[in-house]
Amino acid sequence: MATKTINAELLAKMFLAGAANLEAKKEFINELNVFPVPDGDTGTNMTLTIMSAAKEVSAMERPDMESLAKAISSGSLRGARGNSGVILSQLLRGFTKTIREEKEIDTIVLAQACERARATAYKAVMKPKEGTILTVAKGIAQKAAEMAEVTDDLEEFLPAVLEYAKEVLDQTPEMLPVLKEAGVVDSGGQGLLEVLHGAYDAFLGKEIDYSAIEASAGTKMTKAGAQAEADIKFGYCTEFIIMTDKAFTEADEMEFKSYLESIGDSIVCVADEDIVKIHVHTNHPGLAFEKGLTYGQLSRMKVDNMREEHQEKLIRDAEKVAAEQAKKAPRKPVGFIAVSIGEGMNEIFRELGVDYLIEGGQTMNPSTEDMLTAIDAVNADHIFILPNNKNIVLAANQAKDLTKDKDIIVIPTKTVPQGITAIINYMPEEDVDTNMETMLEEIKNVKTGQVTYAVRDTHIDDKQIHEGDIMGIGDAGILSVGQSVEQTTKEMLSQLVDDDTELISLYYGQDVLEEDAERFAGEIEEIYPDVDVDFHCGGQPIYYYVLSVE
Repeated sequence: MATKTINAELLAKMFLAGAANLEAKKEFINELNVFPVPDGDTGTNMTLTIMSAAKEVSAMERPDMESLAKAISSGSLRGARGNSGVILSQLLRGFTKTIREEKEIDTIVLAQACERARATAYKAVMKPKEGTILTVAKGIAQKAAEMAEVTDDLEEFLPAVLEYAKEVLDQTPEMLPVLKEAGVVDSGGQGLLEVLHGAYDAFLGKEIDYSAIEASAGTKMTKAGAQAEADIKFGYCTEFIIMTDKAFTEADEMEFKSYLESIGDSIVCVADEDIVKIHVHTNHPGLAFEKGLTYGQLSRMKVDNMREEHQEKLIRDAEKVAAEQAKKAPRKPVGFIAVSIGEGMNEIFRELGVDYLIEGGQTMNPSTEDMLTAIDAVNADHIFILPNNKNIVLAANQAKDLTKDKDIIVIPTKTVPQGITAIINYMPEEDVDTNMETMLEEIKNVKTGQVTYAVRDTHIDDKQIHEGDIMGIGDAGILSVGQSVEQTTKEMLSQLVDDDTELISLYYGQDVLEEDAERFAGEIEEIYPDVDVDFHCGGQPIYYYVLSVE
């Protein structure tokens, strides 16, 4: 007998199964990265993104289509990490916008949802490139539209779409030479296919292990610890989500925050389209709920009596938080957020005046939620964000779009040296727009190199690379390959230094001794006597040297 519709209960199972399958296959997806360096994180980023939504979905009891759609959209958006994760969140966001008004989904609605998913994801990427997850999403939308015209049977529709998605994925090496050279398909496209495979298994009624959803670390929200009972002014930690029935404007946000301040403290109010997340400490939770009801329906309501939670550790934590809040500087015109790798890099950024550092690196890209937390912590009217990694720029821009009460300026720095150059060129006497233009111009003059090791055999950029080889990676690809860290670095520098070069900066990693770095810097000075050479402790993992040529 033909199956013609999917209800909210089945769709929730399909989504959770898709998330679980992605979790199970994430290491395989990580291995598909075309560069043989330890930054194979596509699977990790996509998994963390979808797990953020899966946890919200798994906590729901008998969801309707609207609440399910909102949980998937909001959860994935806030958990989005890396380019692949952000694109996946946009695919889910577009898909759920179409289905949220439906009671059940048929082939026609599915086709419309796939097309909106495609359009939303393409719109989110400044320069869409074919041969990626976007191409697979486009193929899915095309096949879904084609099948919707000829069948209303989901048992015929779904496997046909899935099969075509695999065919498109298999064609990605023909669209991107870098994939063909490395002998792999696109990792993001593979990740999307794994989500679809899991969802289809659930549709067929297969038993799925959802334990990974509970076990996954995902994105965590840190909650301030409870104080000792005698010190608690507002006794109830109150949390809820408002599902708004009309636009929640900036004026609404300011009004609501003002009201919450009149009845409590520790206020968090985060608006995301038609979902508003509220957290407040108050003695009157009912008043907070009643005010929330004036904006829409309430969901995920939770009240904790903090006077019952005065364990010794929590008391100490709360006192620490209170002390930090007491020392908090008054609001200032401009602040800085930077993503950094290694304590040495952290210290450099602190000395340059960065207000908030986000621990990043190639194996763990910060999420949109991490960016929002940083933005909330920096008490400034205008905040410059330096992502310092091409895979983090989208998450930073997404956080910018979600921030209403502060002016966020994302400087699209792709490396830590670019970030250092950007903040060095900040001029306090100039306005924000002038500084933004200056920073954008100056980072164009920075050429970056990174020296690391290969984790597998491959052939890329006309170079044969073997596991354990040392590689010098420039802004546009692999510049040198060898057996010696220093010789490989010198070879890479020979391609980066030109007649206009004035400065070479070396940042040595945690696996390089200071005396070795100092000696090596001296050798570089001898090779380039007309160029200033300096070296700093970067303390970064994975990369022996990160360097800039200006």
